[in-house]
Amino acid sequence: MPAALPPCSVLILAGGRGQRMGGRDKGLLPWRGEPLVAHIQRVVRPLTDDLVISCNRNQQVYAGFADCCVGDEDRDYPGPLAGVIAGLQVVRHEWVVVLACDSPLIDRELIDALRQLAAAEEATAMVSQSGYWQPMFSVLPRRLKPVLQQAWQNGERSLQKALSQQHLSALECAADDRRLSNFNNPALLDL
Repeated sequence: MPAALPPCSVLILAGGRGQRMGGRDKGLLPWRGEPLVAHIQRVVRPLTDDLVISCNRNQQVYAGFADCCVGDEDRDYPGPLAGVIAGLQVVRHEWVVVLACDSPLIDRELIDALRQLAAAEEATAMVSQSGYWQPMFSVLPRRLKPVLQQAWQNGERSLQKALSQQHLSALECAADDRRLSNFNNPALLDL
């Protein structure tokens, strides 16, 4: 591990409809006595002075976990790509850690490995699991904002596809790596 990694912003994506959770705001669902987003915030808070949450509802509640909250320009829940673009409008550091609000088992070791890979490669670093990219676990340079905006204007709605047009560096993780668990159905909240 290098002596010091470049400063980073952290962008937590919490702007979805929560369809698989009955329309409830996933990041605010309780797990082990506190909202899912609180578990992630606790891990990333020591990493940054620029914690941004992209959310399309409950901004006053999310504000307690962030330095800044943003919403998508299109209020019809257009997906993670829109959330990343909104976040890149306000982040202050060149490197941005992107995480989903429903991944409370993420740890510092995984985030540091992504940051180290991104800095070493001067490119987006993303988890790869069993041959599949996981864009909700990535570190990307802020300079991609115009590229992602152009992809959006061209009709792209997939964050993974938009990022895959750039050089990606893979952080390989095992298929059963619990740190990458997405709590996207109600049964998982009982774990």
